[in-house]
Amino acid sequence: MTRAVLRLHGIEKSFAALKVTDCLNLEVFEGETHAIIGPNGAGKTTLIHQMSGALAPDAGRIYFDGRDVTDLPMPARAHLGLARTFQITHVLPSFTVLENVALAVQARSGSSFRFWRAAAAEAPLNVAAMAALDAVGITARAEILAGALSHGEKRLLEIAIALAQAPRLLLLDEPMAGAGAQETQRLVETLGRVRRRYTIVLVEHDMQAVFALADRVSVLVEGRIIATDTPQAVRNDAAVRAAYLGDAA
Repeated sequence: MTRAVLRLHGIEKSFAALKVTDCLNLEVFEGETHAIIGPNGAGKTTLIHQMSGALAPDAGRIYFDGRDVTDLPMPARAHLGLARTFQITHVLPSFTVLENVALAVQARSGSSFRFWRAAAAEAPLNVAAMAALDAVGITARAEILAGALSHGEKRLLEIAIALAQAPRLLLLDEPMAGAGAQETQRLVETLGRVRRRYTIVLVEHDMQAVFALADRVSVLVEGRIIATDTPQAVRNDAAVRAAYLGDAA
């Protein structure tokens, strides 16, 4: 059996009296795309925050690549190879597309931060940055300002920034959010290529995208995972249909 790259054991998180993560166990295997779905308020974003280190659990342990990272902050986890994107785009609009990605390469390599804009002027950073842009199909947009990109292109840029960190695991937090039909299709096609090379945790509401990309799906309801299985098995699960999918299945 393929080994688990990410393992969560007994994770709990509460905000005042509201329990958002409830004794949650999860394994993500090397090479798989593992989708996490669930209704609004199920605790998906809180869960991915705990995976990435943006939020500490109240109880339980998180293991990444065999190492206990429960107490490590987000930058330390990123250094170990855990990269993520966010629901709301996080790009530097006044920097070029290439500069945005070169900064991520610079951070990974430990190259000097003499001045942010100098990053894209360093040839080795450029090469790695262009490779990440090529992986998501936006090399033609390298020299324009990131703020001039369409919403879908900004999503692709965020994925390129994550890839530039040479991740062992990609955490993608609703990459289709706010995207139109054509943009969503392009994102699905891009992730379909990316998934062949990376282990991915995909938090997403778009069920067509989930069922097109995921090897396994976990269903999160009220802070608990009620099912983990193949997309087709989850689609046919009566409890899942009642709790979340309904007619969308």
